[in-house]
Amino acid sequence: MARRTSSSTAVLADLGPLAQLRAGRLWRRVPQLLVGLWLYGFAMAMFIRSGLGLDPWDVFHAGLQHLLGWSFGTVVIAVGFAVLLLWIPVRQWPGVGTIANAVVIGIATDATLALIPPAHDAVTAWFLLLAGLVVNGLAGGLYIGSQLGPGPRDGLMTGLARRTGWSLRLVRTGLELSVLAIGWVLGGTVGVGTVLYALAIGPLVQFFLPLVAVRLAPPREVASPLDPVAEPC
Repeated sequence: MARRTSSSTAVLADLGPLAQLRAGRLWRRVPQLLVGLWLYGFAMAMFIRSGLGLDPWDVFHAGLQHLLGWSFGTVVIAVGFAVLLLWIPVRQWPGVGTIANAVVIGIATDATLALIPPAHDAVTAWFLLLAGLVVNGLAGGLYIGSQLGPGPRDGLMTGLARRTGWSLRLVRTGLELSVLAIGWVLGGTVGVGTVLYALAIGPLVQFFLPLVAVRLAPPREVASPLDPVAEPC
């Protein structure tokens, strides 16, 4: 039986892709998913424009952007679908939110980059970084709380943990250190923002998620607590 949502914990239903759609309240969950994903891309653009550092996966995206010459959003979309291919050997099934995640965040990032210029002073840079962290935490709570499937990168993490028997923390650390190192070698931006993101995003998502998580209709579905440090991309 699912536990009640409290101020510090949110319960997410353990549902397959079809069950996610049959769980009801799509009139709220789908718009919440899309708003959360758009805000996530908006926050990513704020990090980029701050120039103070990116989260590990975005360091990887930025490195590929330097290598390929594509827009940042295009790289995010391409990597998202490439990661989805890695779901096949770990027998992970994408939900509607997974596919939307792979597309909407990249579009939102490029759209926001076209509107926000790079920071030219320290005050603006820090404002973009700190505001981006808060927006990112809210965005993660919104899209995770819609309960329409994990993002490609989070799904790879949970799938690998399930297939290998390793802990989520170990798998996540291995994945993020790997993409961070590759992205840094390729020219991605690593800085104080990278450290702040690693320290702050878990508590921020943990704060926002109980406020926005959607209670699903079927009360008998098995549910499990959200790991508050899991990244929503």
